[in-house]
Amino acid sequence: MYLPSAFRLDDLGTLHEEIDKARLATVVSHGASGLQATPLPLLLVREEGQYGTLYGHLARANPHWRDWQDGNQALVMFNTADGYISPAWYPAKAEHGKVVPTWNYISIQARGPIELFDDPQRLLQLVSRLSDKHEASRAQPWSVTDAPADYIDKMLRAIVGFALPIEQLEGKYKLSQNRDIADRQGVHAGLQNSVDLRDQLLAGRMPNSD
Repeated sequence: MYLPSAFRLDDLGTLHEEIDKARLATVVSHGASGLQATPLPLLLVREEGQYGTLYGHLARANPHWRDWQDGNQALVMFNTADGYISPAWYPAKAEHGKVVPTWNYISIQARGPIELFDDPQRLLQLVSRLSDKHEASRAQPWSVTDAPADYIDKMLRAIVGFALPIEQLEGKYKLSQNRDIADRQGVHAGLQNSVDLRDQLLAGRMPNSD
């Protein structure tokens, strides 16, 4: 990922927070079948390894995992906020007109080796933790134990789990930090006043524009 110094994010705690905020990651790898990518919800275990370890699972019918052997490298991408930035939001447009559109976003990329597993107990622990993570905000959270045990056993046989110890972790906060204060304030106001909730979310992630 291209990382100009103005947009680079190095703080490990913040990188982990962004991964936890991501609803869906994209896992990319290259093997005998060529380049493949699969969107997946992932679980981050922060205390495992130097940068943490990612866990997930794929459908056994998905050919992607069949290209993996223990130790194969994969790239995982997390995008937590993004939005189009109109030149009309820059005061500089009225001054000299030398402005162009851009796109602001927050992106985290992790790389590491893949370890496959299909042990039923390990898979059960993984799907339970993933479900607990995404059900936590609900008034009456669903739990894996709410489903019949024989049904869950059948579902576990239909998936393959994997662990990815993170060996390289990069973060990019492209939030108009390279613009002057007036332009940053214009971008913040433009996003905040948008009817698109995704733009409003991005406005809330911008550094202080005061």
